[in-house]
Amino acid sequence: MDAYLEIHLDGAWHRAALLQSFGDDRCRFEYMPEYVFAHAPRPPVSLDLPVTFAPEPVLEDGSADRRVPPFLYDMVPQGRGRRFLVDLLKLSDHERLVMPLLLHGAFNPIGCLRITTAVDFYREQALRNPDASTLRGFTLRDIQTRAEDFLQHLAMHAMLASGTSGVQGVAPKFLLAQDEAGKWFADLALDDAHAQRHWLVKLPRGRSDEDLVVHRNEAAYLRVARACGLRVFEEPMLLGSMLFVRRFDRSVSDAGVVRLHQESLASLSGMHGFGISTSQNELLAAMRRHVSDPLAETVEFMKRDVLNLALRNTDNHARNTAVQRLSDGSVQLTPLFDFAPMFMDPEVVPRTIHWRNGEGVRLDTWAQVLESIDLPDREREALLAELGAFAPVVARLPEIARECGVDERVIEQCLRSIEAQAAQLQALPQPGKRPPAVRSRRKPGHG
Repeated sequence: MDAYLEIHLDGAWHRAALLQSFGDDRCRFEYMPEYVFAHAPRPPVSLDLPVTFAPEPVLEDGSADRRVPPFLYDMVPQGRGRRFLVDLLKLSDHERLVMPLLLHGAFNPIGCLRITTAVDFYREQALRNPDASTLRGFTLRDIQTRAEDFLQHLAMHAMLASGTSGVQGVAPKFLLAQDEAGKWFADLALDDAHAQRHWLVKLPRGRSDEDLVVHRNEAAYLRVARACGLRVFEEPMLLGSMLFVRRFDRSVSDAGVVRLHQESLASLSGMHGFGISTSQNELLAAMRRHVSDPLAETVEFMKRDVLNLALRNTDNHARNTAVQRLSDGSVQLTPLFDFAPMFMDPEVVPRTIHWRNGEGVRLDTWAQVLESIDLPDREREALLAELGAFAPVVARLPEIARECGVDERVIEQCLRSIEAQAAQLQALPQPGKRPPAVRSRRKPGHG
């Protein structure tokens, strides 16, 4: 099956590339001639795929490399959206099932891309299941009380959309939009001409007390990150069991809806699939190759990991960090997302990506981590200074967390890890200063 990859630019969709499917996880990607030779330079659909004609890549054995390009995995439905789509298509699910899900499910991903066959599939499904409520929208009260027609509306329009790129994961998630009057719609049920605000609505992963604690504290964790100086978008709203998160890949200007390109570090690291082993060092190196200000984004990346370790957000897989291309063409890390006390999750979500040296050995101290990163001397000194200045902020995390509304039971269980991170940062040698006589021997992940 052939399909076109479209990109949203200047208020309109443009065909950017041809996708030819050759099975569950095989395809051919090629930029369209009209995209390559457009009058104005066009941005790439992936930061790793310059806009040009290139010979088809080959594997070591000389055969054509028909693996799905890494950036497309960001658009593969996952979680409940994946299960919904697999059942709808009457497919047998397996880890190599990629192209059928893209060709039917990538109609409204996070970011600025979509696939034409998926758009057609969505429209066919909407026509088969007409919903009068798409014309009138819903009030916040309808949503809070989970009015029956609102749930039916979500079942048709938002459940498919919940299986797109930026909403991968286990927890139920829906993409909603508001119009000029503040009425709420499933994202695709509201035309761009009337959209004013875009939201991701998250529900708890399960019904246990621990699930509710994790979910309830995500908004507070983001407030903590903002208080610590990290890049955070607008504060989420927690209404009952629903967490309303403003989307940062969408904005509305006088010219209409603007869709920003978003791409995970898994894609930038060249991962053809999910759950592939990597290290923080490899993710950082991939990010630095593409961002506009490597030093500033390295500082942001490192501070985020310090907070992940201190506040025990263990869910640090490679698609939980992404970059975005802003309207001016600059590239930076997206605002922080999926930041919560995941150590309390009943399913025991482990930290899967660690800092390692060139031989793959897990590193024990932040001093070793800094030594393992390939940086110019000027940037290394600046990073040391930034992390040293961050130490007292980390030491104050219990107080900051209380001020930001984190549950006391969560704070109590993070005290040791907070202390360990603060000690690690305080022990880092500072440019122009003599190193302390004794360094903490605690590991970055201790506690």
